[in-house]
Amino acid sequence: MTYPFPDPVVIDAEVFTELPEALRRRTTKSYWAERNRRGAVVDSFLEGPSFDRDGNLYFVDIPFGRVFRASPTGEVVQIAEYDGQPNGLKIHRDGRVFLADFQNGIMLLDTATGAVSPALRDAESEGFKGCNDLHFGRDGRLYFTDQGQTGLQDPMGRVYRWTPETGELACLIDKVPSPNGLVLDLAEHVLYLAVTRANAVWRLPLSPSGRVVKAGLFLQFSGGRAGPDGLALTSAGGVVVCQTGMGLVWVHDALGRPIAVVRSPRGLGTTNCAFGGQDNRTLYITESDSGSILAAEFPPELGIAGNTMYSRHGDPGPISA
Repeated sequence: MTYPFPDPVVIDAEVFTELPEALRRRTTKSYWAERNRRGAVVDSFLEGPSFDRDGNLYFVDIPFGRVFRASPTGEVVQIAEYDGQPNGLKIHRDGRVFLADFQNGIMLLDTATGAVSPALRDAESEGFKGCNDLHFGRDGRLYFTDQGQTGLQDPMGRVYRWTPETGELACLIDKVPSPNGLVLDLAEHVLYLAVTRANAVWRLPLSPSGRVVKAGLFLQFSGGRAGPDGLALTSAGGVVVCQTGMGLVWVHDALGRPIAVVRSPRGLGTTNCAFGGQDNRTLYITESDSGSILAAEFPPELGIAGNTMYSRHGDPGPISA
């Protein structure tokens, strides 16, 4: 394809690590798979990669309510298993690990004991549709999506902002056909939102009072079996989009122009991503179809790196965006 700007650089990811055989549930049925995979048996479905300050990568397994941790060299251990469906995971600047749970709401994980407890179950006693992903701002406030089974047939998904310290909860937008991954821009004046069933990424400007104003379309995709899922931000303010169902991860500049595309060597389920590695230049991707964690290192000349505001070494900002 010919663009009115240089073609995006194509980068082939490699497998960083994968779920070991002992942790796969190849013969175990799950309620999630019965409802979302027409009863097919799945051994895992990985999402929510986030780094701690020691370089360990945490991620979740939706069908079996599990949380894993991969060491910097790729050894995977199970941290927790509970009655839930964790879709996303993020680490607060104080080290607390939060989960976006489709079944239970926003949950809190104790990494020392593996205990998972409720942090936010509902919105003013009204249950959530199904929480999907989450993102911390510099001030520690949590932005999260309430996706449920929304889509073009029911465009009523919601995005919330929650202040854990005070309990203040605000619905920022409530008419979205399948809100999924989200990330703030460098100035935290704009919230980028993956809208999976519309195959798009929306741009949600935030007014000084914190309201969403002039919401618009930022990126439009096509094809695939799903659409944009997880998002990340580059150090230059560009937006990284996991296009699940296509096995691709796109890197855009701040204007939305594609500058690189990462291809999966495994399945098409490139669901979510997080920057890490030397100089924050390596993108780690959950490939959910194969139960793998992929890694794609960007050459220095491309100038692509994760936003240091959300680096695991960042302080006092959040540990992992």
